[in-house]
Order: sequence, then structure tokens, then C-alpha cells
Amino acid sequence: MITLILGGARSGKSSFAQKLAESRKVLFVATAEALDDEMRERIEEHKKQRPSSWRTLEATSRIGKKIAENVGNAEVVIIDCITMLVSNVMHEIERELDELIDCMKKVDASFIIISNEVGLGIVPENKLSRTYRDALGWVNKRLAEYADEVFFMIAGIPVKIK
Repeated sequence: MITLILGGARSGKSSFAQKLAESRKVLFVATAEALDDEMRERIEEHKKQRPSSWRTLEATSRIGKKIAENVGNAEVVIIDCITMLVSNVMHEIERELDELIDCMKKVDASFIIISNEVGLGIVPENKLSRTYRDALGWVNKRLAEYADEVFFMIAGIPVKIK
């Protein structure tokens, strides 16, 4: 079972993912890098919100390979989030996504994947931002095609769209 959760920043994606995975053996895959103090604080807050029984894998790239190597007895793999992964691997997006999809086909666990929907706002003013928005939109579309379920989070409310 593959579930994709999309939504804007602070829409409740991570909390919803945690509710979906409650009382199961979870491997939590964190893709963010703590490059400054503010991001370190955000990461620490996320850690506090997760059950202590969950295992965490910090992986900023090659996540398909790393999940396959570390899944162990996990029944659910939560990937939080694709948005940060795309930022981390802008130049290798297709290879990264192919590797992740191949991993999901082989690993005997459910996956809950979190990503931001960044295409609902204004057109970014610079080329790099537009390139990033377009790349993340392509990744989200491909994941949604592959996923069994897709939810869109709005103000903390999950809306099932697939």
C-alpha cells in the first residue's frame, strides 16, 4: 500500500501521516538537512512529535537504496518529505525517483510519502524557483500515479483524491 499526502506548508501532512501509521512498526525517513539553526529547531520539534518506538533513518539522497538496506521489520515507511529530497537532489531527480519506486516495489512494507504542493501559488520570480516548482510538480505527479491512495491536506483536514 502506498499513500501520498500532499498539501501546503503547515497543513497537517506529517500529523496525518503519523495517525495513519499509529500502533505499527515504523521506519521514519527524514530527508531534511539541518543547514542552519532555524532548520535544526524545526527538525528537533518534528523528532519530539514522533513516537520513541519508531526508528529514524536520516537520508538526504539515495533514499530508495538506504530504505532497502535499513527497512528491517518495519511495517510502514514514512518519508518526510519529498519536497526536501527534491531540493537536495535537483540535478539527479529522475534517478532518485526511479530508485525510490524500485525500492517500494521490492520492500514488504506500506509506504506513506509526504510532499508539498507548491504549484498553487503565484509564479516564482526567478528561474531557479520556477525550475524547482516544476521539478517537484513532476515528482508529485509521478508518485501520485504510482500511489494507491492520495490525500490533499487543507487546514488540517485530509481530503482523499485517489
